[in-house]
Amino acid sequence: MATVLSVSGSPSATSRTARLLRHLDERLIAQGHQVIPLDVRTLPAEALLGADFAHPAIVRATALFEQADGVVIGTPVYKAAYSGLLKSLLDLLPQYALAGRTVLPLATGGTTAHVLAIDYALRPVLASMGPAHITPGWFTLDKDLTVGDDGTLTVAPGAAEALAQVTDQFSAALGGRTTLLAAAG
Repeated sequence: MATVLSVSGSPSATSRTARLLRHLDERLIAQGHQVIPLDVRTLPAEALLGADFAHPAIVRATALFEQADGVVIGTPVYKAAYSGLLKSLLDLLPQYALAGRTVLPLATGGTTAHVLAIDYALRPVLASMGPAHITPGWFTLDKDLTVGDDGTLTVAPGAAEALAQVTDQFSAALGGRTTLLAAAG
């Protein structure tokens, strides 16, 4: 199956965006894909902000993009756009870092006023990086993501159904099985 790089552009250690990505990673793994998580907030700030292309952490992150067949990009929406942290990483990647790859854009935010941030802010930047295909993305309201005391994420039913659909479309575009392996047995 495919190798998927799952990138969280959230600066928060307790991010709903990152938790949502890890939740969707489990679905992709159950469909037979290898998933590699990358939380941009773990990369050195001085390398990101100083545009240090040669920093070992940036070189490693770039290599992860090169190794991936597909990339899931998740970001919280701030001021009607994707996070500055994600922008910092995207700016350090080669111009065509997504060439030949399938991409799934996801966003989280507090209001439906930001629902078009994927299409008007994130998608054009991703498209400029040469992906073979950008699958339909999804915007999830913060209120639809509940984190339990144990750290587990619960996604509201309507949002869970929509997220499963876009994740399965992404998996199918990668050549994956859209039926969960656990359900097949």
